[in-house]
Amino acid sequence: MVATEPSKWTDDAWRLRLAELTDVDALEALIPASVRALQSAYYSPIQIDAALGSVFGVDRLLIRDRTYFVIERNGEILGCGGWSRRRSLFGGDVGRAGEDALLSPKSDAARIRAFFVHPAWARRGIGRAILVACEKAIEIAEFRNVDIVATLAGEPLYAAFGYGVTQRFDIQMSGGVTLPVVRMTKSIQKPTESSNR
Repeated sequence: MVATEPSKWTDDAWRLRLAELTDVDALEALIPASVRALQSAYYSPIQIDAALGSVFGVDRLLIRDRTYFVIERNGEILGCGGWSRRRSLFGGDVGRAGEDALLSPKSDAARIRAFFVHPAWARRGIGRAILVACEKAIEIAEFRNVDIVATLAGEPLYAAFGYGVTQRFDIQMSGGVTLPVVRMTKSIQKPTESSNR
């Protein structure tokens, strides 16, 4: 079930959990609602329509890999986002042929992927909570670096978490439409024993 307008907000009113395949219908409703409302200051309706499905969409592989989170309140999904140990930087199931190759924690960067928040619940700490959970899981998986292809709307959140811009580029979509995005990266290093003394 997708979230509705909030009434009273408290941090303990929602819970974070791993997404399940049974959440797909709710996610398929949440993502367009999030994109159309929260990305409209940065992208045109034509860009948003072209990106829905191909760039902004449900990636069931993230759910199967147990690396995708949702935040829910009273059974309603307020937001979602995750990380990946696979090669793709963005995109949903649409147009994918087979599974992406796995990354090596020793030589590759983990990916932060597919963050969406219901517009009625934006700027209430949901994206931050999911990002914290992702970084903890990435550290446990022993990745040392993280890459994101962020939307222009998402860039401030990731910058606040210490991600630095490495590249600005356009994703080419159908009909010659392009979507400007930002590639960002961050090193995640476990504290050494000597630094804790």
